[in-house]
Amino acid sequence: MATRILAALVFFTRLPFWKLGEVPAAYFKNIVSYWPIAGWTTAGCMALALYAASLVLPPAVALTLAIATRLLATGCLHEDGLADFFDGFGGATTRERTLAIMKDSRTGSYGVIGLIVYFALLYLALSSLPVALAGSAILAGDPYSKAVAGQIINRLPYARKAEEAKNQTVYSPMRPGELALCGAAGLAPLLWLPRPAYALACLAPPLCWCYLTGLMKKRLGGYTGDCCGATFLLCELSFYLAIAAIYHAIG
Repeated sequence: MATRILAALVFFTRLPFWKLGEVPAAYFKNIVSYWPIAGWTTAGCMALALYAASLVLPPAVALTLAIATRLLATGCLHEDGLADFFDGFGGATTRERTLAIMKDSRTGSYGVIGLIVYFALLYLALSSLPVALAGSAILAGDPYSKAVAGQIINRLPYARKAEEAKNQTVYSPMRPGELALCGAAGLAPLLWLPRPAYALACLAPPLCWCYLTGLMKKRLGGYTGDCCGATFLLCELSFYLAIAAIYHAIG
């Protein structure tokens, strides 16, 4: 298990976990179930940056630094996928053309505008919360949304040939034990939420996931790595929007 966790940390972050040891390539096929554990690390970095910066800077600046911290920690891995997803699904109507656009390293207008809207909503949702609640939402939302998004590999097949994968890795569907681990790792951080009412926000990511995977099934007949990153970010965004809505409803 330790090697699989290390593989997930090496793959899903740009932090120097690779210095801890070499990970055989075969382990990367089964890392999605450990994605929420990588989320503990990225959420921790983001929340720590938010709390620390808010001690000496205005909340708006602290939140901007927190978002930048996660971008650095992940190397914009998921954001790159989100941009490609917007380009592909916005700029094409056929399966073949969608896959071709998503594989293109250039970012088009749909990708640029999509990222602008995404970051605007992310910033506005979190900035509408007190710093303490925003930090708790981050600690809960990142791992939980990765657990939800990770189920994409259990619902859909890979949409390309294995040799066409960007990272040359096609994820294996989760076995029962891996599914249980993924669920536990995603659900446990919800204990950071300060009030039971905020648990209602947990409904938003699965609804978002159902819509996105249905769209992918209809258009592509499967998923790609870009789809995984996009699904996580959009599920996480739906969680924060739901937290903001609950906070402003109950005070």
